[in-house]
Amino acid sequence: MPSQDTIKRFIAKVEANEHAAACEEFYTENSSMQENQAKPRIGRAAHVAAEHAVMSRARSVTSTCVHPVLVNGDHVVIRWIFRFEWLDGSVTQMEELAYQRWEGECIAEETFFYDPAQRIPQRPTA
Repeated sequence: MPSQDTIKRFIAKVEANEHAAACEEFYTENSSMQENQAKPRIGRAAHVAAEHAVMSRARSVTSTCVHPVLVNGDHVVIRWIFRFEWLDGSVTQMEELAYQRWEGECIAEETFFYDPAQRIPQRPTA
């Protein structure tokens, strides 16, 4: 079960847009990460690579945790709002729930639940 301090540090790292570093610090080596019902990515190295790939396509990212964070033993649910401004000037804003299973102080399994229509970049209105 993660400590409250660990959860706070994890959230702070994500809100600082240090997504890859959060994966390196807070995920088990063989952790799984799944987008909705897609096939899970397995392994911390795969999570770090995926985060680097997303961030390389973004001009800016804003990551916000919406409290309260729900904790029940080894299970944690975090509501996130992300805003990506892409290199081409388009914007994606997403709201999701991250359902996590922790092993001690690290995430072993995580599934993100969101409306996939949110992933479609939008052109800013003038």
